[in-house]
Amino acid sequence: MSELRFDGRVAVITGAGRGLGRAYAELLAANGAKVVVNDPGGSMKGEGVDLGPAEEVVQAIKAAGGEAIACTESVATPEGGKAIIDAAIEAYGRIDILIHNAGNVRYGSLKELSYEDFDAVLDVHLRGAFHVVRPAFPLMCAAGYGRIVLTSSIGGLYGNHRVTNYGVSKAGIIGLSNVAAIEGEAEGVKCNVIVPGAVTRMAEGIDTSAYPAMGPELVAPVVGWLAHESCSVTGEMYVAIAGRVAQAFIGETHGVYQPAWTMGQVGERIDDIRAKDDPWILPVVPSAHVDHIVRSFEMARKG
Repeated sequence: MSELRFDGRVAVITGAGRGLGRAYAELLAANGAKVVVNDPGGSMKGEGVDLGPAEEVVQAIKAAGGEAIACTESVATPEGGKAIIDAAIEAYGRIDILIHNAGNVRYGSLKELSYEDFDAVLDVHLRGAFHVVRPAFPLMCAAGYGRIVLTSSIGGLYGNHRVTNYGVSKAGIIGLSNVAAIEGEAEGVKCNVIVPGAVTRMAEGIDTSAYPAMGPELVAPVVGWLAHESCSVTGEMYVAIAGRVAQAFIGETHGVYQPAWTMGQVGERIDDIRAKDDPWILPVVPSAHVDHIVRSFEMARKG
């Protein structure tokens, strides 16, 4: 099977100066996309500016015969987000693909995390996603085509120690993606979430000596497919770690109906409430929100 192509497509990739973002940029460019390589080049805490990483990726893409420009604006502000999307329009006249990969890390337990460090991470991961999706989405809808890939994490799905800011951001990404998928469905715009696991700069300080091979190149093809016109899904989450690709999803147990409850009854029936033998897995698109309500009401009517 020949590799999928992106000829004529324009992709904006945030955090593309290193690691996963660079792998995405080089893969799409190698297969015909014109790429806006966005990265202010700061530290893992999101501090400082270094024009080098983004420009290095652009030069590598050009040396391989591809087409790309660098953009060092920050996703952390609305103005920066708009400038990133504007860079694509000014250089190439359109935007077809948006991959939000930019990230930073500031550790701290829930007992000690400062408001400054909480906001600094939300500004890049979660608000940063909105800052680029908001200006790109109406352009995609007007064009009748778009592919958006947002980045969550197992930290957002399952939590972890000392990363409240990161976990909150990555969980919020899921809600943003779901809304973009629902609102974009009739407009030809698909939005999905990648939940990547790879050894990159974010792994600094972690002993990875016993890890299997898990470079960015094992994640990039999944993101590439989600960004391609042949992508057949929307409003979904895909895990890619160490060569394993899987779908993650939110489900509900079938649950228990009673016309009235006491607190004690909730405790008495908690095993039935938690029983997972007949789960509900409701696709975001076309109608999970409505299906959740309708099914719940049906149980109430049947008694």
